[in-house]
Amino acid sequence: MLKLNKLHHIAIICSDYPKSKKFYTEIMGFEILQEVYREERDSWKLDLSFNGQYLIELFSFPNNPPRVSWPEARGLRHIAFEVDSIEDSIIFLKENEVPVGDIMIDPHTGKKFCFFDDPDELPIELYEK
Repeated sequence: MLKLNKLHHIAIICSDYPKSKKFYTEIMGFEILQEVYREERDSWKLDLSFNGQYLIELFSFPNNPPRVSWPEARGLRHIAFEVDSIEDSIIFLKENEVPVGDIMIDPHTGKKFCFFDDPDELPIELYEK
């Protein structure tokens, strides 16, 4: 068995770098660790952390192709974050003009969860603690 320590990061390629940067920092609450413009690739790389843990690399690349990602395409299905209150989270997202799906109940745990999309329609799940 491969000996893994922890998840290191998730890499996301966006189509509109300023819009995605704003979404992940101002809406999702990630902190910027490092932001680098890579001139040779005409690409931004933004390293983001949450609660001191490095989690997301946000990239921009020119002319990147769209990826089918919703609802059941092969590949990464969604990323999920734990929250204390689904209801409070939905209120905040809606106040910031982020459309949110209905609250659902996990049939195995009885916990509440919901989905919304990032600016490139990457599905994001909120799962109540």
